Amino acid sequence: MTRIAIRDVPPHATWALEQGGIHPLLARLYAARGIRAAEELDARSSALLSPDRLKGTSEAAVLLADAIAARRKMLIVADYDCDGATGCAVGLRALRMMGATVDYLVPDRFTLGYGLSPEVARLAAERAPDLVITVDNGIASVEGVAELRRRGIATLITDHHLPADASCGGLPAADVIVNPNQPGCDFPSKALAGVGVMFYVMLALRAELRRRGTYATQDEPNLAGLLDLVALGTVADVVPLDRNNRILVTQGLARIRGGRMQAGIAALLAIAGRDPARAATFDLGFAIGPRLNAAGRLADMSLGIECLVTDDPARALNIAQQLDAINRERRAIEADMRDDAELLLATVDAGDRASLTLFDQGWHQGVIGILAGRIKEKLHRPTFAFARGNPGELKASGRSIPGLHLRDALDLVAKRHPDLLLRFGGHAAAAGLTLREERLADFEAAFEQVCRELISPAQLTRTLETDGPLESGYYSLDAVRMMQQEVWGQAFPAPVFADRFEVLSQRILKDKHLKLKLRKGKQNFDAIQFNFAEAAAPDHIHAAFRVDINEWNGRQTVQLLLEHFEPG
Repeated sequence: MTRIAIRDVPPHATWALEQGGIHPLLARLYAARGIRAAEELDARSSALLSPDRLKGTSEAAVLLADAIAARRKMLIVADYDCDGATGCAVGLRALRMMGATVDYLVPDRFTLGYGLSPEVARLAAERAPDLVITVDNGIASVEGVAELRRRGIATLITDHHLPADASCGGLPAADVIVNPNQPGCDFPSKALAGVGVMFYVMLALRAELRRRGTYATQDEPNLAGLLDLVALGTVADVVPLDRNNRILVTQGLARIRGGRMQAGIAALLAIAGRDPARAATFDLGFAIGPRLNAAGRLADMSLGIECLVTDDPARALNIAQQLDAINRERRAIEADMRDDAELLLATVDAGDRASLTLFDQGWHQGVIGILAGRIKEKLHRPTFAFARGNPGELKASGRSIPGLHLRDALDLVAKRHPDLLLRFGGHAAAAGLTLREERLADFEAAFEQVCRELISPAQLTRTLETDGPLESGYYSLDAVRMMQQEVWGQAFPAPVFADRFEVLSQRILKDKHLKLKLRKGKQNFDAIQFNFAEAAAPDHIHAAFRVDINEWNGRQTVQLLLEHFEPG
């Protein structure tokens, strides 16, 4: 069941934003998202939080500057998702601009798994680095850091994931840790993505080299040129877009729209058929991000990183074409897995459950996270999808609903059943775990019990927050373009409106999309609900929808993208 709700819009905040020069429609939307003054929308780079406030950046800068001066070899150990790939690219590009000798390593997710494990540490040691730098991982790598220390290799952890508590090993004994979520860090933006943390470390390094007089006789590197990568990783990792993250994304999008982007991002946009001059957060999250992530899911994320670090447009386009082919393969695998999941769900009454645990021996472990997300969206239950990993083990990826912090829920499961989970980690909305295959039923029961305790019955009903009716004068191409140019994302959601319409006609497209003609007052609208062919719409509906621009035969028209409708 889905309940359509309307966000509260404080009138005084709306008025204050309008007085500050904000368009009336945007003022209403921003006020509903907690913005109270136009100054909060200042997206200039100068408004970014200072790197000095992020614990460990000063020490990291000294460590890196000393390594550069001594010509020591550095190795970045990256995660295999879009955040890890962009963070690695930022580190490689920035460090090389500042004179470092640096290479990278991405663990194979299928044989080595996530993070700086002892196995990955030994593999890294084969490259004979003097310093290992992690990006988007490492905060839980107690054993991996210990292995590097035993071999005399220094470590710098840059991460944004939640650290384990003392009972689970605590923090690794790295030379330096930079993570806004580590104990004792009072950096105001806890929502930095892994790429954001790496970018802040590079800012601190440049400042340290400036203090040492490095740039007295040479030009400083322009780190702003990396903000397109920071924007991509931040949006694709679905971290909350607090003010600091919105500035990073806004600045990155400005560079893309101005044609000042990495060759790889230009190539990926071209392959996806997106116009860089009109790039929006949607393009980063749903066009470029999935193509990069596909490499880490099915192949080797080194391919994605190479796309982001090459300056050769032809090579970038060639790699982007490979990534696009891998992504098409990923979509085909996902479609088959979704069909399998539908058969499994047919035997389960989700209404009687507070969680879902799904497993099929044929599922691909690189795609289970996407599958878990699809099922969670459809049934509004915290969902874990499992696939076979190492012999005798199952790996799972989970997605949660508002009201349940998924990593904390797993932590509670682990405390109650100390021998159940071999490994786990993650965020509030997404997490992963590994267990023995014979313990799957035990996990399902333990996780269901925790969810029943932590989630209220009301939270098991999906609430679709909307911005209420859209004024008739704003169903225009100019208004839609204006909204699309703004920065929206996690915790700062894109506008969704709600209103009542008369249904004039309807038909099914390609056996799976519901196409409608709607009327409101004297206005008629084309509308579509994707992947919805189960039932016909009644004569009158109450709908939640986004407004978009449909292009057909060179003509642009406003189209409503339905999120949900009910009789109305």
